[in-house]
Amino acid sequence: MTVQDTYTQFKPPGFWLNIQHDAFYAQHNLSMRNFVLSVTRNVNVTVDYISSPEVAFLQSIAPRFQNSTTKLVFRFLGQNDVELSTNQTYDSLLKNLTFIKTFASGIIVPKSYIWPVDANLYLLPSTSVVLDAHKEGLEVFASEFYNDVPFSFNYSYDPVAEYLKFVDNGNFAVDGVISDFPITPSAAIDCFAHLSKNASKQAVDLLVISMNGASGDFPGCTDLAYSKAIEDGVDILDCPVQMTKDGTAICLSSINLIDSTTVAQSSFSNLTTTIPEIMQGSGIFTFNLSWSDIRNLTSVISSPQSAYRLFRNPRFRNAGNFLTLSEFLATAKNASSLQGVLISIENAPFLLEQGFDVTDAVLNALSEAGYDKQTAQTVMIQSSNSSVLVKLKSKTNYKLVFKVDEDIGGAQNATIDDIKRFASAVVISKDSVFPENTAYVTGVTTVVPRLQAANLSVYVQTFSNEFTSQAWDFFSDATVEINSYHVGGSINGVITDFPKTSDRYRRNRCLNKGNSTPGYMSPVQPGSLYQLITPAYLPPAEAPNPYLTEADVVEPPLPPVAAKSPTSSPPGTPAAPTSPNGQPKFATSIIVPLMAVLLAIFSLF
Repeated sequence: MTVQDTYTQFKPPGFWLNIQHDAFYAQHNLSMRNFVLSVTRNVNVTVDYISSPEVAFLQSIAPRFQNSTTKLVFRFLGQNDVELSTNQTYDSLLKNLTFIKTFASGIIVPKSYIWPVDANLYLLPSTSVVLDAHKEGLEVFASEFYNDVPFSFNYSYDPVAEYLKFVDNGNFAVDGVISDFPITPSAAIDCFAHLSKNASKQAVDLLVISMNGASGDFPGCTDLAYSKAIEDGVDILDCPVQMTKDGTAICLSSINLIDSTTVAQSSFSNLTTTIPEIMQGSGIFTFNLSWSDIRNLTSVISSPQSAYRLFRNPRFRNAGNFLTLSEFLATAKNASSLQGVLISIENAPFLLEQGFDVTDAVLNALSEAGYDKQTAQTVMIQSSNSSVLVKLKSKTNYKLVFKVDEDIGGAQNATIDDIKRFASAVVISKDSVFPENTAYVTGVTTVVPRLQAANLSVYVQTFSNEFTSQAWDFFSDATVEINSYHVGGSINGVITDFPKTSDRYRRNRCLNKGNSTPGYMSPVQPGSLYQLITPAYLPPAEAPNPYLTEADVVEPPLPPVAAKSPTSSPPGTPAAPTSPNGQPKFATSIIVPLMAVLLAIFSLF
């Protein structure tokens, strides 16, 4: 569209013309100056800002706007780039803001001019650019904000946090930002800026449950991850319980130590085995090492989006110490801000066959910590094995949570009735609420309202900040995604590895506004973006997710605990499984078999 058509059709609240190449057009006998002046003389168009990276152009039009409401803004490019009309670098011009003030009322600077980062993408101290410009009477607009381009690790992949660093840092604030994703700064400035850390929760009905603590910032299930989750406002602190060779219950994200430690590069690499009952591929399992062995392993942060070269907090990649379940419970009990804990139990039938009664180990630890004699904190126990929850139902009054470990499109009435017999809450995937096709939301299921109609709370996992973990519909912004699931999906809780983002969302001032809710805090309409795809580019249709049936839920009772076998390492064939932490998963002893597997795979193609 032409400039005039754009203004006439959209009638924007503000209109900004950015003139980038006046000198180039002049070489082709085209005058940007004449064009801009003709636009501003049009009584049907109001231009609020005119910007350019060329000094001569702004100087040529400045006299015409001396008594106008239109503001002229000088745009800084790269610090080492040369401004053609002055033959000076932009860095040099930045040192002479008094000169800039003679023809402009504001400046645009790349965000790195204000908050530079080091070679490892960590923030350096802020510069004085904003304060210096304000002293000269110049407005400052920061540019180069993109939700889907990695920015400083200090922001934990949260674009709202980045904007807040520019408008709410206690020292200075820019006058505006230029963004490819305007929904994010609009919400950051209007809904989140200058919120007190203790601001009251506006979304009191949304529970924030950690995923291995704040595992987006530190290695999961370490003391650092748990402390960060508490600091970040989590309601329910989680512990996925695993059993060690000597019968100690510990908190670890996976039964496979390769997923969260450097065990494959340790002296225990020869313990690699394959256990089909637990997982595909091979691993080094917690029940093959003693607690003293495991606690001395080096932790590794999980990077589930490493395939996209998005890694988490590399400065603390190997930081933190693992905890026993008892140590975890002591930590949680001392945190007055917590509403409770969630203990996750998986692989219980298999562990019983190996001589480990993980269910009783959990109950004993809770009892020893005094959780069976207190009501200050809620105790949730979660499992995807209904047999575990049925056993617990007969032994305790703790809140039991059934985890559905597959994407579902619905649930049969009889299935929901079965779940109600042993659980009061259900964990489902994001795709079970808003199904996706090639990362486009295609619609909404009835899973949440049907479960809630049966008085079952619905918690959804996993909410991560990395934009590649989100559907395109959410504009690469974790806050938009959370809002859509909370307001649009009516879920009861989020399970997240970045609890700070979810807790901050609950406190924003734009919630509960009814018809006055701003558009940037309205939920995404499921399928609206998918419908805009032209037919030639539509992805192939996918079969709907299956319904959850009774066969998926009902299980035989847990077997009795078996006597421990003399060797705790089940036989198996070594291989190299894929790890969420992005580290190499093979030990020296399995390099040759791995090469054979790779050659076999390549031969298929």
